[in-house]
Amino acid sequence: MLKLVDWSPELDLNKFYKKASEKGYENNASQQMLVDCFSKEETSSVWILYNDSDPIGSVAAHSLDFIDNSYRICARTCILTENSGIKHLRTIKKTIQQHQNITAQIFIPVCISWAGNNKALYITSNQSKVGSQRLVHNIYCPSLEKTGVLSRAFEKEYRGLKQTFWKLDVEEFTRQLNQYGKWDLSSSDQHIAII
Repeated sequence: MLKLVDWSPELDLNKFYKKASEKGYENNASQQMLVDCFSKEETSSVWILYNDSDPIGSVAAHSLDFIDNSYRICARTCILTENSGIKHLRTIKKTIQQHQNITAQIFIPVCISWAGNNKALYITSNQSKVGSQRLVHNIYCPSLEKTGVLSRAFEKEYRGLKQTFWKLDVEEFTRQLNQYGKWDLSSSDQHIAII
């Protein structure tokens, strides 16, 4: 059963941090990199995705201080796919464009719900070799740009890197998610509870 949990200091994430580090996901390899890095933001939230009792992913969202009523979503996105129990996760353009992946089915909706669907929401990407950053920059975001879900808004030096900010069209994303189908997360093999 998949379960999305608000991060708290009581969570034992040592196993998750270790696996993230082994895979080169430096931004997910410690509390300092995953959570504490957002401590100076006006508002932020981090969620941990579990498969049964095994932490297998993370995602964060936070306010942006240089654009009114705006948030960065899908920050620190990480999925340990081999532990997810879901077979259709890789960076296949059709899977991305039809929103049949954990990011679209679980992470983006929780970020929208947290920030508000009437806010300006941005996903950032860059050419960093850390984790799967370049895949997000070169495949994931451009694939969603072709569908009209994301639009390339601007580039900015941000958090020590030249970042591309992609604006999410919440209405179009929601329309397409409904069109291509939301996962039946109440079935026994893909159940999710958001706590």
